[in-house]
Amino acid sequence: MNTEVIVTCAVTGAGDTVGKHPAIPVTPEQIANAAIEAAKAGASVAHIHVRDPKTGKGSRDVGMYREVVERVRASGTDVVINLTAGMGGDYVPDAKNPLKGGPGTDLVSARERMVHVEELLPEICTLDCGSLNFGDSLYISTPAMLREMAARVKELGVKPELEVFELGHLRFANQMYAEGLLTDPPLYQLCLGIPWAAPADPDTMRLMRDQLPKEAVWAGFGISRMQMPMVATAMILGGNVRVGLEDNIFLDKGVFASNGQLVERACQIIRLLGGRTLTPAETRKKLGLKKHK
Repeated sequence: MNTEVIVTCAVTGAGDTVGKHPAIPVTPEQIANAAIEAAKAGASVAHIHVRDPKTGKGSRDVGMYREVVERVRASGTDVVINLTAGMGGDYVPDAKNPLKGGPGTDLVSARERMVHVEELLPEICTLDCGSLNFGDSLYISTPAMLREMAARVKELGVKPELEVFELGHLRFANQMYAEGLLTDPPLYQLCLGIPWAAPADPDTMRLMRDQLPKEAVWAGFGISRMQMPMVATAMILGGNVRVGLEDNIFLDKGVFASNGQLVERACQIIRLLGGRTLTPAETRKKLGLKKHK
């Protein structure tokens, strides 16, 4: 059991939640404010995507990432910034010609997925450690792409958070660690409940936990109604936790949540289980992060 817990808040994501929730953060100002809100509620890490303000859909726009990061850094609120590097892997086969990407496709090279990380130097960025059926589309992240991204992240002094959605992803993440592409301690995120990847249940989380390197620091989450049960499960199994509107939009059945409320609920669970949440400074020390100016 882990009694000193890192809480990450994934504040907006890139999923189809705009219109399903009255206050999904969309603009850079809203996303920055959401990260600040989460930090004040007890999160030590803010996981950040950006969205097109006109459409609400996920974006790779470097200018918007820059605005979010600058707003958070200028706020005086201490929080570890974790930028996604997962955008640019979406492929939706055209109905008539599956070799052609249809509407919703956004598939770019490994280096293009890293532009905002190279320019902004967050303390953490995510690496989605394999391809998968992601809902009704395909997410593409090949071994060659991942090796290139991991090597570049290491050069930059940014800690990769290894997002694993199923056992094959975990196996390849372990391989990258064995090849020396990752710094110690390796940081893993067990991402559970995504259709159609590993389910969000205690047995699955335990199975994945058991295959992590002994040096690993890890966290786990479940989406939707399994978000809070997986907070308790991850802590009991020795891990850290993630909550936020990227993964779940409700506080209780029929009650829309804010990022701050989800963090507060997670922190309450941690305290009730006899633990405490780590500060950003403690998180940096535990993960060996390099704080860029």
